[in-house]
Amino acid sequence: MIKKMKPTACLLENASIVNEGSIFRGDVFLDQGVIRKIFPGGHRGAFTDEECRKIDVDGKFLLPGVIDDQVHFREPGLTHKADLHSESLAAIAGGITSFMEMPNTIPQTTTQALLEKKFQTAQQKSLANYSFYIGATNNNLDELKATDPANVCGIKVFMGASTGNMLVDDPDALERIFREVSLLVAVHCEDESTIRENLAVARQNYGQNIPVHHHPAIRDHEACERSSRLAMALAENYGTRLHVLHVSTANEVRLLNNDIPLDNKQITAEVCVHHLWFHMDDYAKKGALIKWNPSIKFETDRRALIQGIQNAYIDVVATDHAPHTLAEKEKLYAECPSGAPMVQHALPAMITLGKKYGLGLEKIVELMCHNPAICFKVKNRGFIREGYAADLVVIDPDSPWKVSKDNVLYKCGWSPLEGSVLQASVEYTFVNGHLVYEQGRFHESIKGQALAFNH
Repeated sequence: MIKKMKPTACLLENASIVNEGSIFRGDVFLDQGVIRKIFPGGHRGAFTDEECRKIDVDGKFLLPGVIDDQVHFREPGLTHKADLHSESLAAIAGGITSFMEMPNTIPQTTTQALLEKKFQTAQQKSLANYSFYIGATNNNLDELKATDPANVCGIKVFMGASTGNMLVDDPDALERIFREVSLLVAVHCEDESTIRENLAVARQNYGQNIPVHHHPAIRDHEACERSSRLAMALAENYGTRLHVLHVSTANEVRLLNNDIPLDNKQITAEVCVHHLWFHMDDYAKKGALIKWNPSIKFETDRRALIQGIQNAYIDVVATDHAPHTLAEKEKLYAECPSGAPMVQHALPAMITLGKKYGLGLEKIVELMCHNPAICFKVKNRGFIREGYAADLVVIDPDSPWKVSKDNVLYKCGWSPLEGSVLQASVEYTFVNGHLVYEQGRFHESIKGQALAFNH
């Protein structure tokens, strides 16, 4: 009698498995959402075609699913730009299987009730796994302290005003957050007084027509370093678990430590793909499409950031995916919002950068898969291990393609990388063992899951 095929069982054959610092050929068996067995060298006939679906990946690279610790998917309230379905779909096509989403939506996610609504929406709409930050304000400390560390990735503190204007600018409130909360605190570090002074000077010089290439002079090195120093001092004083988001300057890299194993670090840091890809000269061509907060700065900063990830001063690479419409991006400098979409292209872009700067796939997997799981204590994800969730990505590292409007999946319909040739493509993406993306086709019948944490 022929054994009935298990609908959730799948065998990935002839894979080049990239995991925990090594690359080896083997097969991986998935069933009921979990990695059941890893076969270095191959399964040698352990499974028949009737027992599971077999996918021969023909030597292509099998990675853990990327965990993106910083995205803005714009739901609720800003869904003309993006939503949890559209952006999770783009993320899946880019090999991102889990995301952590920011609180500067409308309404802002600053209460437990609003946080729960986001989880409920994601359960219905998101193709990827998800968690959400609760946002700090000057007066919601009780809400922050009520946050469940088992299912919430962290607390987001804006120490510089950005899109959504959730600035925590009361020194006493900021100190109490660092002193009294037990959850990871993720910070956007830009000193607001420095930014305001620089903006006033720019308005005196240019009026309403501030050129976008002046953005790094307004949100400058001093604003970033001053704020990062303050956050680190507070964390060291109160023993806060601090994660510094989107580091953008050489000076901030020098503040970080690479002498401590990652799982023992009290202060960790993230860099975003756009700060590794672009630099000051790119404003001439890209204009406001690369207006981010913190700003894209100089080539010397970009190279220092690359060296920072090579030498383990910086722990995580993320996207800060933050879409806006093209109409919004065409506004004058002061009204033009900062941010751009990136989740569909982040992993291929990093592989492209890796080929240029000697970052092997093992290092890229460490920065985008392993380390986010370690930093945030994500339960049973981020690694190819037996018993772990089957979040997996198959990539072809030698399949160049050009980013264009025709192949962009973001709801906003554009990418700052348009015209760039990326040297790798995503072939398959599995989320909890479900094949969601298969060589350009989506299978959307099963949604992602809420992340769990071992805090």
